[in-house]
Amino acid sequence: MKKSRKPLSQNAALIGVLASLLSILIGLLLGYLLLVILNPEASAKGMAAMLGTGIASLDKFGKVLYQAAPLMMCGLSVGFAFKTGLFNIGAPGQYTMGTFFALVCAIQFQLPWYLCLLAAMIGGAIWGIFPGLFKALFNVNEVITSIMFNWIGMYLVNLLIANMPTMLASAWGASNSDRTAALSAANPGAVIPKGGLDKLFGNSSWINISILITILVAIVIWVVLQKTTFGYELKACGLNKDASQYAGINAKRNIILSMVIAGALSGLGGGIYYLAGTVQYVIEKSVLAMGFNGIPVALLANSNPIGVIFSALFISYIQVGGAAMQPEYSPETTDIVIAVIIYLAAFALLMRGVISRAFANRKQKEAAKK
Repeated sequence: MKKSRKPLSQNAALIGVLASLLSILIGLLLGYLLLVILNPEASAKGMAAMLGTGIASLDKFGKVLYQAAPLMMCGLSVGFAFKTGLFNIGAPGQYTMGTFFALVCAIQFQLPWYLCLLAAMIGGAIWGIFPGLFKALFNVNEVITSIMFNWIGMYLVNLLIANMPTMLASAWGASNSDRTAALSAANPGAVIPKGGLDKLFGNSSWINISILITILVAIVIWVVLQKTTFGYELKACGLNKDASQYAGINAKRNIILSMVIAGALSGLGGGIYYLAGTVQYVIEKSVLAMGFNGIPVALLANSNPIGVIFSALFISYIQVGGAAMQPEYSPETTDIVIAVIIYLAAFALLMRGVISRAFANRKQKEAAKK
């Protein structure tokens, strides 16, 4: 007996992919229009740089993978919370706290990279537990507490690092006192190993095994959500907390666990980025953007952990391309164009409804003709 095919309007996977592709296309078109308005003569060259730089050389592609790894973790963090009915806008604070824990273990305590990554997860998890507790115990909206803890986390980390002389670059022979020490000088053993990937990517200084770690984590998160009782309970709480409680599921515990896991994922992203050995944490006065960029990554992927892998790669790709648009365009211009593309890509949720209705209308017209 032949299995009946599901109507296109009910094919969630296909509609999700089409919605994401349509959102990306609209974002790219609007980005190009901005380039034309700002500098008509260089618009074609600028767009070509944005779309072609990421694959222009193995080194550039290595940079795409390097930047995609922390983006992937932040996207997984936001997407995991979405799947469980929570909006984790606190990913930047959790990312910052994970960075702090990783760097303290690397520079202050001279631990190896894998223990530093574990510490990064713990730091992010600690910062994720507070919005979860407020939501579960007092029904305080997690968006409010997450935003507050983003700023608390940033200023707390800045205060602690500024008062830990060993953490600063000036303690390791550099002149800077506004940033952490370079890991190559402070603790080479804390730098995430390249695992031979640098040779595959033309001796790239960017690439390391973090991209493999993040892909593995994304697969594990997919398995947890799709194939385990624990994942089913988390999603059930997200869909209907009252019904899940009536079914015997401990909703309060699952809300807290959801935010703890989401925080651990963001924290791991911070550890991965700063333990690569290519950048140093600078004592900032604004919340790190990486956590916020995890929101469009998750929306573009429909919060699917496997989809997050590809959406993070896409956003990293246009960011690398945007850096190559100078000097024809100022850094501020390229930031605006990239922001337009990224945040138009987040309209995938809206596009899914548009495409579903289009398929449904088409089916009704075909039925009316018959």
